[in-house]
Amino acid sequence: MVRKTTGFTAGIAALALTIFAGAEGSGANAQVAAQTATQNTTEAPLTEEVVPVFVEKAVVQELPEPVEAQAEILDSESQAGSLRELVTSLPAAGELSEELHCLAGAVYFESRGEPLDGQLAVAQVIVNRAEDRRFPSSYCGVVFQRSQFSFVKGGSMPRIRTGSGAWKRAKAIARIAHRGLWDSRASDALYFHANYVRPKWSRRKVALATIDTHVFYR
Repeated sequence: MVRKTTGFTAGIAALALTIFAGAEGSGANAQVAAQTATQNTTEAPLTEEVVPVFVEKAVVQELPEPVEAQAEILDSESQAGSLRELVTSLPAAGELSEELHCLAGAVYFESRGEPLDGQLAVAQVIVNRAEDRRFPSSYCGVVFQRSQFSFVKGGSMPRIRTGSGAWKRAKAIARIAHRGLWDSRASDALYFHANYVRPKWSRRKVALATIDTHVFYR
């Protein structure tokens, strides 16, 4: 009876030892597996999909046509000896922004037959108005303000001959006035009219300059 009990107890102890060893082995295996997974995640080997490919020749990408901000010359006033030289030095290429298109359009329709300083004076008035809180705050707002410019019909400009030399000069004058690249004889003028008319409002203004067929006032 004693021998049987002793054998039974020994069997239980052996079984417990086996279970404990298996648990330790499982834990060790799990730890190794976790470490392996971490290494695989952080140190994935390069494959053909991620290996960079180099070309033998340089790839040249065509650049788009420059927009207005790129076409404007920031340093044009440094060497020009006259307004005409400055107008000639500005590039004809490059698209005008909507605002500069309005400014150039006003120069074109109001003064394209005037000398360059007269055209610049017209542009200067529009720039001055846009900076004065009594008028709209944009070039287009100034140009299309009701009953201000006679060439505006039904809230729009007539068709511009964009291939003409007059339009090329008007664009250059608009850029010059916008950038302040040349001092205008109109200085801080806000009004002008043709010299063959005498509007009533002109009696209350200070005349600054008469340039060809226009009189400019502050």
